[in-house]
Amino acid sequence: MNYVGCIWGFCLFLCIGVLPVSAQQESEILGQLKELQKSGEAVKHSFDEVMKKVDDVLWYERVGDVAFIDKVYLCGPPKANKPNPTAMGADNPLKFWSYVFIPKSIDPSKKYPLIVFAHSGVHSDFTTYYAHIIRELMAQEYIVVAAEYRGSTGYGSSYYQNIDYGGLENQDVYASRNYMVENYSCVDKDRIGIMGWSHGGMITLMNLCTYPGEYKCGFAGVPVCDVIARMGYATDNYRKIFSDHIGKTARNNIAEYKRRSPVWNAEKLKDPVLIHTNTSDDDVNVVEVEHMIRALKAYGKKFDYQIFQEAPGGHSFDRIDTKEATEIRYSIYKYLEKYLKPSHPFKSQRDMRRAAYRFN
Repeated sequence: MNYVGCIWGFCLFLCIGVLPVSAQQESEILGQLKELQKSGEAVKHSFDEVMKKVDDVLWYERVGDVAFIDKVYLCGPPKANKPNPTAMGADNPLKFWSYVFIPKSIDPSKKYPLIVFAHSGVHSDFTTYYAHIIRELMAQEYIVVAAEYRGSTGYGSSYYQNIDYGGLENQDVYASRNYMVENYSCVDKDRIGIMGWSHGGMITLMNLCTYPGEYKCGFAGVPVCDVIARMGYATDNYRKIFSDHIGKTARNNIAEYKRRSPVWNAEKLKDPVLIHTNTSDDDVNVVEVEHMIRALKAYGKKFDYQIFQEAPGGHSFDRIDTKEATEIRYSIYKYLEKYLKPSHPFKSQRDMRRAAYRFN
């Protein structure tokens, strides 16, 4: 339960569980508590917006020496759930922000590979958590676009509530890819990769399966692969996120949950992908990823994978800043290098450490 829910429950206990009240008073108190809960949610979103602005400034501090940084306003498909489908503008495309990172070392008259970077988290955003990884990509002279797809935090309550997990968010990410091809002459349309971890890994797989031939390759780290299986081991609060915005539980609409799951779209994969998972992952259970691996094998797809055995860091094992994580990311970049051919590939892990951390 979040802090707003805790306050709500505590107030309810004090007002109803301790003090004797009439039915009418109880109804009034419940109404007031609901208003309090709404106010708490509004404060939470306002706080997230402030934190987003702070983190946007931090991007310049942490990678501004190696990257030109921009934030662009794009359009994706209309909202999935429309309270009033006949209202003016109901079918307008949903607007969203995307980060653009361009290495300061590039020659604008030449072509460079593009990485489409999908952030993780059901309700999350692209933050400086990824600063060292962006530095590593800049050093290799990849251009990067990272969409703040629908449901991302830091953009207010309305945008947060437009979440479409496993659905239209995939089109938002694809729209960011197309924007880069259409508007940046330095982007090589024939060298586009997609990558992400966790939910971002799920979006990576869904984009590869939904838009075959549009990406040269991909990397999916600890990806959510089977939303139906996930509902089986997730908490009640986590399940509620899905049943609220999808409209039904997995039990009552299995087909819809299958549509949003990479494993049930595996037969559509055409392009090479590298998949990583970890047996000690405390978020995406390894069984989900194993299911995806078996499905891809059954369809005879071209892909690579590695199942790490209790790697330190659990769900974040190859995103943290340890020596082992650096070694693993180095292998990821070597995989991408085969297909995307960046102009300055890393020659050693020592070079990679220097690029990310300035020292080695």
